[in-house]
Amino acid sequence: MKIVLIGASGTIGKAVANELKDHQVIRVGSKSGDYQADIEDSASLKATFGKIGRVDAIISAAGMVEFAPVEDLSFAQIKASVDSKLLGQINVFQVGRDYVREGGSITLSSGVLAQHPMYSGSAASLVNAAIDSFAKATAFEIGDTLRINAVSPRFVKETMEMMGMDSTSGISAADTAKAYVHAVTSNETGRSFDVADYI
Repeated sequence: MKIVLIGASGTIGKAVANELKDHQVIRVGSKSGDYQADIEDSASLKATFGKIGRVDAIISAAGMVEFAPVEDLSFAQIKASVDSKLLGQINVFQVGRDYVREGGSITLSSGVLAQHPMYSGSAASLVNAAIDSFAKATAFEIGDTLRINAVSPRFVKETMEMMGMDSTSGISAADTAKAYVHAVTSNETGRSFDVADYI
C-alpha cells in the first residue's frame, strides 16, 4: 500500500513507519520527512498532497495539546490545543479524502484521556474525545467508500522516560504502532482503537 504518514518524525510516528516497512510509507512532517506540511493550514496540506498524488491510506500521528490545571488553563491554551490536534487532524481528513482511493482509509490520533481523565489534562480530554466522536460520526455519514478511524494511544513509555516519569504503566511506541497497523489493514470504520487491545 501507498501510505502517507503525517507526524512521521515523532516517537509514535517513527514506530508506525517501522511497523509498516513492507509498504510504501511517505513521511510527512512539519519540518522534516519526504514532504513538509502544516496540518493547521489547508493550503499547505493541499500543496503536499498535490505532489504526492493518490494514496491507499493516510495516518495522522500529529498535533499537540497543552497541559495545565483547569484553574490555570487559559482560553489561549485550549484554543491552541483545539487548533492543532483537533482541527489540524480534521483538516487532514477534509483535504486528504480527495487523494485516497475508494475503499482506502484515514486514521487519526486521539488518546486515552478521552476515557480516563487526569489532573491537568482537561484540554487533552476535550480534544481526544472530539476526535473519537468525529471519526464515529463521519463514518456513519460516508459509509464504506472511505474508512475513517481513530487510534487512542496510552502513555508511551519512551515519552514518559524522556520526561523523567515512571514508565511502568506505559506502552512502548512499537506496541502502540500495532493499533495503527490494524486501523489501516482491517475493514473496520468509525472505531476508536485502544492500543492496549493490540499488544
